[in-house]
Amino acid sequence: MNRIARIAGPAVLVLAAFVSLLIALVIGGGANAALIADPGAAVRFGLPIARVVVDLSAAATIGGLALATIGLSRTAPEWNRAIDVAAAAAGVWTVASAVTTFFTFLSVAGSKVSLDEQFGQSMGVFLTGTDLGLAWLVTVLVAAAVTVLCFAVRSRGMVALTAGVSMIGLIPLAQQGHAAGTASHDAAVTALGLHLVGAALWVGGLVMLVLVRPVVPGDRLAVVVGRYSSIALGCFVLVAVSGIASAQIRVGALSNLFTPYGVLILVKIGAIVAMGVLGAVQRRRAIVALSTAPARHRPFWTLIVLELAVMGVASGFAAALGRTATPVDQIALSKTTNPSPAELLTDDSLPHAPGAWGWLTHWNIDLFWLMAAVLLAATYVAGVVRLRRRGWSWPVRRSVAAALAIVCLVVATSGSLHDYDRFLISANVGAHVLLGVVVPALAWAAAPVQLIRAAVHPRDDDSTGVREWTDVVVENPTVRYLVQPFPSILLLAAVWWAFYGTQAVRWSASDSIGRTVIDAVFLLVGLLALPTLFTPIAAGARRASRAAFLVRAVGALVVAAGMVSLGVAMRGPLGLLQASWFGSMGRTWGPDPLVDQARAGGVLVVAGVLLLVAVLVVGAVRLRRDAGAAGTAPAAGPGAAPAAASDVPEPAAPGSAAPGSRPADDIAPRSAGVQRAHGDATRTATETSTSTSTSDEDEDEDDFDEDSVDTADSGTSTP
Repeated sequence: MNRIARIAGPAVLVLAAFVSLLIALVIGGGANAALIADPGAAVRFGLPIARVVVDLSAAATIGGLALATIGLSRTAPEWNRAIDVAAAAAGVWTVASAVTTFFTFLSVAGSKVSLDEQFGQSMGVFLTGTDLGLAWLVTVLVAAAVTVLCFAVRSRGMVALTAGVSMIGLIPLAQQGHAAGTASHDAAVTALGLHLVGAALWVGGLVMLVLVRPVVPGDRLAVVVGRYSSIALGCFVLVAVSGIASAQIRVGALSNLFTPYGVLILVKIGAIVAMGVLGAVQRRRAIVALSTAPARHRPFWTLIVLELAVMGVASGFAAALGRTATPVDQIALSKTTNPSPAELLTDDSLPHAPGAWGWLTHWNIDLFWLMAAVLLAATYVAGVVRLRRRGWSWPVRRSVAAALAIVCLVVATSGSLHDYDRFLISANVGAHVLLGVVVPALAWAAAPVQLIRAAVHPRDDDSTGVREWTDVVVENPTVRYLVQPFPSILLLAAVWWAFYGTQAVRWSASDSIGRTVIDAVFLLVGLLALPTLFTPIAAGARRASRAAFLVRAVGALVVAAGMVSLGVAMRGPLGLLQASWFGSMGRTWGPDPLVDQARAGGVLVVAGVLLLVAVLVVGAVRLRRDAGAAGTAPAAGPGAAPAAASDVPEPAAPGSAAPGSRPADDIAPRSAGVQRAHGDATRTATETSTSTSTSDEDEDEDDFDEDSVDTADSGTSTP
C-alpha cells in the first residue's frame, strides 16, 4: 500500500488538477478565442496548463523545504531525501516558469512563434520593459537559484534560507493577473500572496510527506505526520481567510456568485472546506491510529490520496480563475477617466477627515500583519495554557504586556494610523513610533523567549522545532553582536534619519511590499535594541551593575538625541519631506502639510524623551532591587543559610535556558510541596525559610521582567 500511495498520491494530484482546470476553463470561458489577435488554441490551453505545473512544482518545493526545516531529522535519511525531492521539484518549477513566460508573451502580444529578429526584440522588451514580463523573469531566476541551492546545501541554516528564498518566488506571482489591476491593489496583492504561501505549504508538505515515507521509520511516522498536521491547520486558516478577502475584492456583491467567476469561487470554497474536513479527520483519527497501531497504514494512505485529489481540484480551479473575467471592474483608480491627485499617487481614494473619533474608529486592515498578530497571540496563549496544564503559573504582568503588544501591533498596521499614513506624515511617524519603540518594549516585558523555553520541550530526534529555532536565532553570532549596546543603540538612533531622510519613506508610502519591509525593519531594530536598553546587566553577570546602567543611560540618551533632532528638524529646517507626495494629495481637510509635519516632529520629540525617562526609571529600579537582593543574601560558608530560590537554579525548572542563563524564578508551581511531572523529570517544590521566601516574593513583585531579556539570559550585553 505504501508503494501504491507514493505513486498514486502525486499522480492523483496532477490528474485532478488538469481535469479540473479544463472543466473550469469551459465554465469560465478562460480559453475562449480572443476577438482580436488570438494567439491560437495551443497558447490558450497551454498557458493555464503550464501555470498549473508552476503552482504544483512551486508548492512541492516550498512545502517540502518547510517540512524538512521544522519536521525532519537532520541525521536520518529522510533529510537528504526531502532536499533531493525539493531539488527535482525546483527544477520542474524553473522549466515550467520559463514555458509559462513564453506562453504569456505570445498571449499578450497575440503573435505567432517566429525566428526573425523582430520576434526576439519584442520578447526582450516584454521581459525587461513590462511589469508582467519582469515578474515572470524574476520567477524563473528565483526558481533556478533555488534549484542550485537545493543541490548545493544540506545544513540546517542553509536549507531554511533556501526555503525563504523560494517563498520570494511567490511575490511576482501575487502581483499578476487580477491583483495587478484591481482598484484595491495593495489589499489584493497581500491577500493573494498569503493565499499562495498557505497553499504551497499545505499542498507541498503533504506531497513531501508521501515521497519521503519510504525512509521514515514506522515508529516515527505518526510524529512527522503530527508536525505536518500542525502546519496544515495554520495553512487552512491562512488560505481560508486570504481566499475570502480576495473573493470579496473580486466578486463584490453576493449576487455575483452566480456568474462564471462566482461559480468557480464556490467550487474552490467547497474544495477548501473538504480539505479542512479531511485534515481534521487526519488530526483526530489517522494520527492516533498510527500511534497506537503503526502497522495499519491503509486507512491513513487512503485519506492522504483522497486529500491530494481534493487539493488537485482546488489547484485546477485556482489556475482557471486567473483566466476568467471578474464580475467587478478591476481598473485601478489611477487609470480612470478623472482621477484625483490622491488616486493618481496611491490608487486609493482619499479618506475622509478623521474627526474627533476617526483615529479610534477608522480601520484599514493589512492582512499580512493581522495574520501575524493572530499567530503570535495564539502561540503565546498556547504556551501559557501548556504551562498551566503542567501546574506552573506564568506571571500575569507578562501576559498583559503581550496582549498590549499585540494590540499596538494591530493598531499600527491596520488601524487609523495605517489608514492615514500615506496621506499624513504625522500618522506615518506615529505608526513607526509604535512599531519601533512601543511594541518592542512591551515584547521585552512579555518575555516570549523565556515562555518558549519554559513551555516547549526540546526535541530528541535531531529535528528543529520552535524551541530549537528560537535557540538558533538567539544564539546566532550575528544576533549576539547586534544586541550589544553599541550596535543596537546605533541602529535604533540611525533608523529614523535613514528612513525619513531618504527615499525609503516614498517607497513605503507608494508600494505595499515597501511598506511591509519598512515596518518589519522598524520592528526588528526595536526588538534588537530595546531589550538591551532596559536590561542593565553586563556580560556573564547575574545582576544589574552601575557600569552597565550607565552604558544603557548613555545609549538611551543617544537614541533620544537621534529622535529629538529629527523631530526638531522636521519642524522647520528640513522643509516639507517628500513634497511631491505628502504635499500633492489634494487634501481639503486637516492641517497644511508643513503644519502636519511639525506635529510629526513633536511626536518624535515626545517619544524620544519618554524613551529616555523609561530607560532611566526601569534601570534604576532594577539596579536598586538587585542591590537590595545582594545585600540581604546570606554569606556563604559553614552553617550559612540556604541561598534564595532566585539565586539557585532548580534542576528541572521550566524554561531552563542555555548554560550561563539565570533561572526562571517567577515561574512557580501553583502549590508548594507537590511533586509534578515534567517530561522525564519530577519537580519538587521545596520549602525555604520565611525570610528567604518573603524576600523572593518581593523581588518578583518589583521585577521588570528579570529573565525576559534573552540578551541578559545569554550574557550577550556588555557594560
